[in-house]
Amino acid sequence: MKPFAVSISRYPFLFSLLFFIINVLSLIYPVRSGDMEALLALKSSVDPLNSLPWPQGSDVCKWQGVKECLNGRVSKLVVEHLNLSGTIDGKSLNQLNQLRVLSFKDNSISGQIPDLSGLFNLKSLFLNNNNLSGNFPDSITDLHRLKVIVLAQNHISGPLPASLLNLTRLYVLFLENNNFNGEIPPLNQTSLRFFNISYNNLSGQIPVTSALIRFNRSSYSGNVDLCGEQIQSPCTKTEPSGPAPSPEHPEATTPSSKRSKLAKIIAPSIGGLVIILICLVVLCCLCAKKSGKKQGSETGERKSKGSNVSGSGATAGIERSERSQQQGSGGNSGMSSNTGGKQGVFSWESEGLGTMVFLGAGDQQMSYSLEDLLKASAETLGRGTMGSTYKAVMESGFIVTVKRLKDSRYTRVDEFRRHMELLGKLRHPNLVPLRAYFQAKEERLLVYDYFPNGSLFSLLHGARTSGGGKPLHWTSCLKIAEDLATGLLYIHQNPGLTHGNLKSSNVLLGPEFESCLTDYGLTMFRDPDSQEEPSATSLFYRAPENRDTRKPATQPSDVYSFGVLLLELLTGKTPFQDLVQEHGSDIPRWVRSVREEETESGEEPASSNEAAEEKLEALINVSMTCVSLAPENRPSMRDVLKMIRDARAEAHVSSNSSDHSPGRWSDTVLSLPREEHSSI
Repeated sequence: MKPFAVSISRYPFLFSLLFFIINVLSLIYPVRSGDMEALLALKSSVDPLNSLPWPQGSDVCKWQGVKECLNGRVSKLVVEHLNLSGTIDGKSLNQLNQLRVLSFKDNSISGQIPDLSGLFNLKSLFLNNNNLSGNFPDSITDLHRLKVIVLAQNHISGPLPASLLNLTRLYVLFLENNNFNGEIPPLNQTSLRFFNISYNNLSGQIPVTSALIRFNRSSYSGNVDLCGEQIQSPCTKTEPSGPAPSPEHPEATTPSSKRSKLAKIIAPSIGGLVIILICLVVLCCLCAKKSGKKQGSETGERKSKGSNVSGSGATAGIERSERSQQQGSGGNSGMSSNTGGKQGVFSWESEGLGTMVFLGAGDQQMSYSLEDLLKASAETLGRGTMGSTYKAVMESGFIVTVKRLKDSRYTRVDEFRRHMELLGKLRHPNLVPLRAYFQAKEERLLVYDYFPNGSLFSLLHGARTSGGGKPLHWTSCLKIAEDLATGLLYIHQNPGLTHGNLKSSNVLLGPEFESCLTDYGLTMFRDPDSQEEPSATSLFYRAPENRDTRKPATQPSDVYSFGVLLLELLTGKTPFQDLVQEHGSDIPRWVRSVREEETESGEEPASSNEAAEEKLEALINVSMTCVSLAPENRPSMRDVLKMIRDARAEAHVSSNSSDHSPGRWSDTVLSLPREEHSSI
């Protein structure tokens, strides 16, 4: 024993390392056997008909339904379409605490959803198309890494928990065709992109939040007691007739407490009134001084200034609405301005202060007037190189998008009118249609359809201002690329027309999540002498020959922008620098390295099969040809569309079912057929 003791004291580091390795090995292998025991216990409860061939003693990671293991632990369990008819044993399931993806969809599992609090690494949960009942388990809302929840087509009841707001990464929430009741919690996650609660028993007003406002009527249908802006069903306001005051809380209804509450409400209002009165006194004094000078002015001079007044008046409400929104009042203030005319008598058009022109041959005449538009509540959606964009909600509940052009005063009235008529004739499934325009002397407003599903930029990057997002699965990249190429080719087929400002924020997602181009054909309204520098992101979408804003956009420059946008789809990276200058001929290696990084992090944007690699190669080649530095070397959009369609046709022939597994579902949802959106 003594020599051994001497050797330990002589080599302490070596023996410490040996001790560490033995302990690590003892941890790893019992863990795998622990997962085996948990899976077998789970099978005994969920699979009474013995449909799962899980032989004891074999490698767990090779069992049917175990799609992935990380460090010897089960990380993806996909057990679908097996007619499993038992119940889910929560105790055994929670032992699989390294699960990232769990799917039991399309079975006949009954009972309640158990406590899942042990699955703290879970990102995607698919339990749709079963016979599950009970309430929505609160434990799900404690899984802070959870992004996808699909519980559709079950018999789950009870209210939707307000704690759903705890899931800050929530990306997909599909709860349709259940028995949920009560009100919808005010979900406000900026990450939420896919949402469906149709055909339940929900009631009350749909919360108007930045997340829920982007979903249209189909996401809420089948709930007869719902009302709200999203479904264009106004809520009837009734005077609350609550129960008698509870004796347990006398302080809530005492006269003194009422007076204190009233004082808190009135005090700020009195302060505001004092300030307003002071301003009015000063204004009256100024007007009195100027009135003497203006008494000799001719009436015709006032009329000659009418169109200029209309320009500022027509959008004064937009500016007020934007300011009030920044001060916390939301979009409740109107777009209209105080014209001084009698209510119901004054008309902008009859006074010659501006004209609303509806566009589109064959389109139905819109059921609103210029006055309706100017009285609508306005919410700022964004500001870009061409101007500011607003969401306008009219008193009837009708919603449109209004773009206020920034530099349109540099275009003549007749030139502006002719160009609007040209753009108004464009109708294509991949273009956001221009419905109407308003023009005065120095003010131009464009009216488009409202797209509640947001932009491609928000899909890729969410709320990230850094522009760092996740690359999409190659099937989604193909679908979006084909949509954009089809729309851009349609624009190019009209002589002299270009998009001129193609970027991910100018691509909106339609009702079926098709990609639609907006802000096309507006670059002619830029101030030719403007010294304003475009933002970094806008600048590097542009072709090198087109980065000087005084040079007009061309069809080859549109092709370059398309190539940059395709690289953004493949990498999830916003072009904050010149990608061609930064990576050059090394772009293909850069794209693959970015996608491999995401694969290693568990997001799985890429596919491992050979066919998928060929499609990825095809998309990279398309982008490379589009971003050629020489305009004459870039393909036409017709050739680009042909290359994309050829790649997509081959993808349909050689597609592998594993490419549509739940682990990739959140990325491939855009490529799903229409009828599958509500059932996955």
